[in-house]
Amino acid sequence: MKNIDYLTIKNFVENNIDFLIGARIQKIQQPTRKDFLFSLRNNGESRKLYININPQFYHIAFASEENLKRRNIVIPKQPPMFCMLLRKYIEGVKISDVLSVENERIIEFHFEITDELSQNRSLCLAIELMGKHSNIILYDRNTSVIIGCAHNVGAEKSQYRELQGGLTYIYPPKGINNIGTVNTPNFNPAEIDNYYASIQEEINLKNEKEKLIKIVNADLKKINSSAEKISLLINKRDKCEKYKLYGELLTANLYQKKDFSKEIEVFDYINNKNIVIELDETKTLNENAQRYFKLYTKAKNTKENSSKILKELEIKREYSENLLYSVNTATNTGDLDEIKEELGLNKEIPKKKEKPVVEKLEINGFEVYIGKNNRQNDYIVSKLAKDEDYWFHTRLCAGSHVLLKVNNKEPDERTIFECCKLARIFSSAVQPSKVGVIYTKRKFIKKPPAAPLGYVTYKNEKEILI
Repeated sequence: MKNIDYLTIKNFVENNIDFLIGARIQKIQQPTRKDFLFSLRNNGESRKLYININPQFYHIAFASEENLKRRNIVIPKQPPMFCMLLRKYIEGVKISDVLSVENERIIEFHFEITDELSQNRSLCLAIELMGKHSNIILYDRNTSVIIGCAHNVGAEKSQYRELQGGLTYIYPPKGINNIGTVNTPNFNPAEIDNYYASIQEEINLKNEKEKLIKIVNADLKKINSSAEKISLLINKRDKCEKYKLYGELLTANLYQKKDFSKEIEVFDYINNKNIVIELDETKTLNENAQRYFKLYTKAKNTKENSSKILKELEIKREYSENLLYSVNTATNTGDLDEIKEELGLNKEIPKKKEKPVVEKLEINGFEVYIGKNNRQNDYIVSKLAKDEDYWFHTRLCAGSHVLLKVNNKEPDERTIFECCKLARIFSSAVQPSKVGVIYTKRKFIKKPPAAPLGYVTYKNEKEILI
């Protein structure tokens, strides 16, 4: 990874000095503890100055709207305290001067303001881009007293230099802030925005994936645990037919008059042998027969209810496995935002009303659509598909819904096979094993009531091994 060095900072200032000096700070925003967004305007032009003090990718750049989206910038409703402090002192103020400190990875923005006591003050906003020591400090230029920092540095963190409101601002010791290491001496400042936006997008994508995978795996663990317990319960209730048989055998042997006995020997006409049935010696033989019939009814109902719950758990498991597949195959944070919205995790982002963007291909003159997540899969089946269109999906493993639009033209076997290959490719199936791909017409697809997003049942399907 390229790192910001003194020469890059110096070139950034020199290349943008005409815009920066005299630019008014119209808005200050702080998306996270580590990044800042300044809206500047000068000479009829508006730009977004983006500052990041994350030790992984500290930098400063004029950011395009496209790259801000790639960085997944989300402005919080409640700004942090340091952001509020910056707004108080320098929002709406013009930049009077900008300079790069010689042989330091520091940019200084100077401001001339009039405070609440009508006193003229000269302030400096120091942007220190120094790896793990990166920081932003606002201080009074005349007294060098710090007004505030992006993050305070106490004596327990640094024996060389403390940074917090009320202390004197001094430059970092040379041993702490060297000139910096770069992979190339010609890091073009104009490329900073694209370069770091790409890195941040990749890191954000990785981090967001890990969070979502952890959440979905936790759900899957609960589902599998519940399914295992229900399966054991069903196996225990398999005695229900035995209870029914005992009740029938006792009823047929009431003539033996074995009331208030511990047991009775009867002929088991099902298995063609004599058996001994345990009895409740406080009850008559008929009462014991009714007791076994009640046990039979209870066991049967429990088994039916347990089987129903198990089916629901299987649907939930399939849904979560599809979620896991969607997270693992997501290529941008926009795809993950759709998944987070589906899971109810996007508290800050309003619910999207626009239709999902589904990947579209052309095969032998036919339109083919591929869903990347449950929301897109649901849209394919519910909105895009017509009765005679073909739907494809891998059997017994998570994957994308693939839709072949026929448009009154019946596809040939080669086209069907190509769509099956697509369903195989866009699935969690492990190479190089063969996987069954099922396909059927949309009219044979059904979405059960209250089913999870993207879940469907089907019939009249055909299967091809790919």
